[in-house]
Amino acid sequence: MNSILSDIKATPLIYDEFKIYICPNNIFIEPVQNPNIILNIDRIDFTTQKQTNNGQIPIEIKSQTIAGILGVVKLLIGPYIIVIKKKEFVGKLDGHDIWKLIDIDILPIPKTRLHINEIQDRMDIEYLNMIKQTFNTPYYYFSYTYDLTHTMQRLYNIPLSFVNTPMFARADQRFLWNYFLIKNFCMDHHEFFVPIIHGFIAINNCTLNGKDFVWTVVSRRSRNRHGPRLLKRGIDQNGNVANFVETEMIVEYNNTKSSYVQTRGSIPLYWAQYPTLKYKPAMQIAQNENHLEAATIHFNEQISIYGQQILINLIDQRGAEQELERNYHDIVTMLDNNKIKYEAFDFHSECKKMRWDRLSILVNRVAHEQDNLKYFLLGSDGKLLILQKGVFRTNCVDCLDRTNVVQSLLGRRILTVMLQKMDILNFGQKVEDQLDFESLFKSVWADHADIISIQYSGTGALKTDFTRTGKRTYNGMFRDLKNSLLRYYKNNLRDGVRQDSIDLVLGNYVVNAEESASLSSPLEVRPALKYFMYPIILMIALAMFMANAVFTSEYNTGTYIFLLFWGTMVMCVLSLIFYYGKEFVNYPRLSSFDNGRRHHHQS
Repeated sequence: MNSILSDIKATPLIYDEFKIYICPNNIFIEPVQNPNIILNIDRIDFTTQKQTNNGQIPIEIKSQTIAGILGVVKLLIGPYIIVIKKKEFVGKLDGHDIWKLIDIDILPIPKTRLHINEIQDRMDIEYLNMIKQTFNTPYYYFSYTYDLTHTMQRLYNIPLSFVNTPMFARADQRFLWNYFLIKNFCMDHHEFFVPIIHGFIAINNCTLNGKDFVWTVVSRRSRNRHGPRLLKRGIDQNGNVANFVETEMIVEYNNTKSSYVQTRGSIPLYWAQYPTLKYKPAMQIAQNENHLEAATIHFNEQISIYGQQILINLIDQRGAEQELERNYHDIVTMLDNNKIKYEAFDFHSECKKMRWDRLSILVNRVAHEQDNLKYFLLGSDGKLLILQKGVFRTNCVDCLDRTNVVQSLLGRRILTVMLQKMDILNFGQKVEDQLDFESLFKSVWADHADIISIQYSGTGALKTDFTRTGKRTYNGMFRDLKNSLLRYYKNNLRDGVRQDSIDLVLGNYVVNAEESASLSSPLEVRPALKYFMYPIILMIALAMFMANAVFTSEYNTGTYIFLLFWGTMVMCVLSLIFYYGKEFVNYPRLSSFDNGRRHHHQS
């Protein structure tokens, strides 16, 4: 294959700065780099046309400066255009500028709101807030000249004709986060639309042994089967798994480029763990689904993209997680594929009593496979030196905390090999012995853990004290307790709205213009009376109990009866709330759940 890495600057241009003019009947978007053309959006019939700039823009209209267009979404009022309002420079990857999305603006294309009724107006604003919430989740990244959806090895293996294809069209659609927003509007105007990924990027200029190099970590989150942790588990009919993340570690030195890829993703079975107000809801493995068929689709795709698969399963082999582990093991056995190896490691059992040094057992156990799978290395002359032949696919239950710890250890081990091969480290030197760089390495992987965890669970990761310091600490345990309680709150009382917001941006739910007019709107569905009544009664009962317990100066029989009554009320109402747990959970309104399958109200 011919490498396109050195030719990628020939990619079709995406303009990086625009002036936008909002006129009564049109919206004009003018590239600062090429003011001879404009994008003309008609605010009456919503048509879009690229035109020569012949003075169509009224001189009295003031412009706003934007950094790109993310796409168009249709809501009740009509289409809105989503633009990049603010960006932040991250660093250079292979000579290309990489940016982080900081702020967006959502501009209505229709010139008026008079065609919708009062309820529709309110629902339209609620939809808008959902979209803003999705883009407020950290972090989205983009480049005007580099395709962030592909690994370096994939870019190398794609023919040179690739550079003549618009970036959105050639992107790996698993990671093209605004695919739905641009697919119907971008075909003829690709230079105006910016492809984005969701995940994590850290670009660091480093020095070891007097040699300067760039060390980068890029994580790409899949838009398939995406959603918050307790609402998105397992696999779907198309072989997509929840929380699938591709993580690439890149080293650039003297025009030599090297990268190493790992993946993570939910256990590829039909299973669920829907929130019920219990701290750890029961894991349910679907009984009437074809697990083998879905897993076959999943691993066939993984093998075609990445090669061999070493499956590291970190969940408990006893207790609540035991059945899930056994079923995963059985499915892999039934697959009987010599390109798949299953490696179970009971993280909690092996590392109990804070014996996290025992993780070296796992790393040593898979060291031979890691050496055989290798990594990607391209010489300074553009010649291919090494190809990565497979990946470690690591999972725990959430594919967050335990997963990130193990991925960082595997990453550190192979990074030592890469740096030695590139003559940055001398033979016998290890990353963990380079104190300043080791500190940076741990910090980046801990930040990576926090960001990926926020994106899936709503809070920072657990166990990052080990990732940052190499030790498990009591302060870290207290931080984990705080994050665990916050996860409980968000997963039960906030994640339904978050799932709806994601579905709206990814196009899993399409708004019908007749909602709240001739059709009912799912946003108008309100919870039953007890959803509000029980918590109010609980707060009153708890307040009365505490007031009498704290402020009573003299205790007598009447006081004890009063305390017993209100204490009993607290316990009874709490019991009722947990008995009807699912009715108090914030479930999505744009979709419903049935036996582990997801159905949208309308589209």
